[in-house]
Amino acid sequence: MSSILDLEVFARTADTGSLSAAARTLGLTPAAASIALKRLETRLGVRLLARSTRSMRLTEEGRCYLDSVRLALAALSEGEQGLKRHGEGLNGVLQLAAPSDFGRTVLLGWLDDFKQQHPHIRLQLLLNDKNADLFRETVDIALRFGVPNDSSLVALPILANHHRVACASPAYLARHGTPREPADLAQHSALIYMRHGRPNNTWSFRKGDVVQEVPVHSDYLCDDGEVARRWALAGHGVTYKAGLDVVRDIRAGRLVPLFEGWQGEPAPLNLMCPHRAQVSERVKVFQAFLQQRCHALLNDVRNDQ
Repeated sequence: MSSILDLEVFARTADTGSLSAAARTLGLTPAAASIALKRLETRLGVRLLARSTRSMRLTEEGRCYLDSVRLALAALSEGEQGLKRHGEGLNGVLQLAAPSDFGRTVLLGWLDDFKQQHPHIRLQLLLNDKNADLFRETVDIALRFGVPNDSSLVALPILANHHRVACASPAYLARHGTPREPADLAQHSALIYMRHGRPNNTWSFRKGDVVQEVPVHSDYLCDDGEVARRWALAGHGVTYKAGLDVVRDIRAGRLVPLFEGWQGEPAPLNLMCPHRAQVSERVKVFQAFLQQRCHALLNDVRNDQ
């Protein structure tokens, strides 16, 4: 089967009457265009263009073949445009990976609203605290907390100024007392979960120019952020979570934020994509939707305080 480039060179040459002009419109050198035309004629076993040093004209075989080539190129162009409209339009599948706790406690309810606004977008959701491999798994985009450290991925910001929060249940604090400074965590039970396969047992806090890196210990260790939050709600210790994960619990009084004036480590929320070509229209719409919902959720809590 002939290559699309060979067919385009033939059709453009027939339209312009010049192999050099055809090469310019296709971004080729005259030599490359000549090779493409010869390759096509060799494969077909006929001369498509009668060429001399001064002129170029279609042969009879060339005229017969040109109509078929134009139909084929038009069909391919129409197919590409249809695929582009499908990929960039508000339809098709949105394949999304998200952290388990944020996905279950916050995102699921939002996705119902998103689906009502965009009924032609089909949702495929993967909940896992292990970072999805965007180059191997059937996932287009992934929601991730934390400063992006993979330069091969494109980060689409959702919530830039966002941090982790140390908090505990009122019942736990009533039994063990309330730590006033991050260093007081040495006398408390921390609820530790695995991040990227390693226990997150050093918690960072900042107050102005002062930074404290606090080692923590616990009898509770898990690889699921939702479990760590549930353990905190059950009164087993202090958890260190992304603010969005616990903001509703704090608002309802189920958890109490600790260390007023101290800020936990940065945990910006981003949509991660393998490359810019996958930032389709539906991804952009979803990004804007999440930005609005995340800011609204945090602002609602601030207004209640």
